Amino acid sequence: MRFAPRSAGDDFEISVIPLIDVMLTLLMFFVMTATFDQRSLMRVSLPESSAEPVTTEQEALTLLIDAEGRTYIGANEVINPNVDTIKAALSAVAGDDRERPISLRADGKTPHQAVITAMDALGQLGFTRLSIATVPAKAAGQK
Repeated sequence: MRFAPRSAGDDFEISVIPLIDVMLTLLMFFVMTATFDQRSLMRVSLPESSAEPVTTEQEALTLLIDAEGRTYIGANEVINPNVDTIKAALSAVAGDDRERPISLRADGKTPHQAVITAMDALGQLGFTRLSIATVPAKAAGQK
């Protein structure tokens, strides 16, 4: 029995390498253009105050302390938030600009010591323009 030789046209092959290249390129494009919002990780419930908000011309440096006492400068967490590490992180971010306004955003349930430690570090570095962020107080009849 004689079999007919197979011609080159009978073999069918799908090359997936160009498809993989295109998919990886699209993946890289979407990863590089996506904005990752770190603020969703740093949720604080600010204490209430009846004071009126104050606006400043210069953009304030944000010092955030969450309910567990973790400290963030901008979007970066300060590991082991003692006075020295907070001072080093503030110096790295602010440089020599001690006139820059600082916005201290501490959660209402933050341990008092964490706020005092942050304020102590700011005072030792010479920052004088400190504002503590609050939310407007609710009227007596509102909940």
